Amino acid sequence: MSDWTSLWYVWLILLTVFLLLLCGVSASCIKFCCRRKRLPVETFPRHPCDLTVIGIDSDSTAHSTVT
Repeated sequence: MSDWTSLWYVWLILLTVFLLLLCGVSASCIKFCCRRKRLPVETFPRHPCDLTVIGIDSDSTAHSTVT
């Protein structure tokens, strides 16, 4: 059987996985802390808007060109 300490590539893979896991946890913590400290801001300011509705009769030329 092989000795575990002589398998350097296994330790390299384990170290890489551990570092990726550590970076992911750190990034999640930083993102959570920054989101909590920031004041809530509306993404879209509310503006009054106008809506225009135009009725089209079946006799209208616009209706016959659309259909």
